[in-house]
Amino acid sequence: MQVIICDSKTEAVTLTSAVIAHQLRIKPNSVLGLATGRTMEGLYARLAAMHQNEGLDFSLAVTFNLDEYVGLPPTHKNSYRYYMNHHLFSRVNIDLRNTHLPDGMADDPEAEGRRYDSLIEDVGGIDLQLLSIGESGHIGFNEPLSAMFSRTRVKALTPKTVEQNAPLFETPEEMPRFAITMGVGTILEAEQCIMLVTGANKASIIARAVEGPVTSMISASALQLHPACTVIVDAEAASALEQQEYYRWIFEHDPQWERFR
Repeated sequence: MQVIICDSKTEAVTLTSAVIAHQLRIKPNSVLGLATGRTMEGLYARLAAMHQNEGLDFSLAVTFNLDEYVGLPPTHKNSYRYYMNHHLFSRVNIDLRNTHLPDGMADDPEAEGRRYDSLIEDVGGIDLQLLSIGESGHIGFNEPLSAMFSRTRVKALTPKTVEQNAPLFETPEEMPRFAITMGVGTILEAEQCIMLVTGANKASIIARAVEGPVTSMISASALQLHPACTVIVDAEAASALEQQEYYRWIFEHDPQWERFR
């Protein structure tokens, strides 16, 4: 794992977008794992601008999102399909047939999870998986006690997650209590992972995920086991990290990051 500390949220988003753009340029038919949430809105706006202004090409890309709420149709404004169409897919030249999310309306959600993993396997796996972290330490909707080798499946959402996301719905009662999510094991099979985290409210949990023990109580801590994981944080999110000086030194001297500095 490598931790990169940026001075601001803007710098963190810019660096993350540059990594994704580089992946698409060296492999136009890349398979991208995508995430949703407030952290990603600025990132997707940046990628859309790169498409419009720099010709960043998404035409051959294939995408798989981390998760979707159980019981929400794709047309629902709080579904993650709606989110992705609004924030990214409608703003770049991607083929919608190559964009995939779990089907929250599937009659058999568990079978849908198995189907989703098979789809990822059929395209040769994910080249670059984009992630963020929830306040309970989850990646995707892998809430506390998610097994390290779990596959795409249905997960019950914790009260903390419900509280965090419920304000996005017209009434709290509309907030789903279940989601279909890529498993921790599914995520760890990606060739490369990049996690973008910003804001002081994430400082404590990112420190536990990066510098604490690997534990099923914080599914993001499993990324410590990944051979090619980069965590990009702004200064506020990095404020509780103990090894900040070391992480900054590595980034400044690592030749693989020279093109991005």
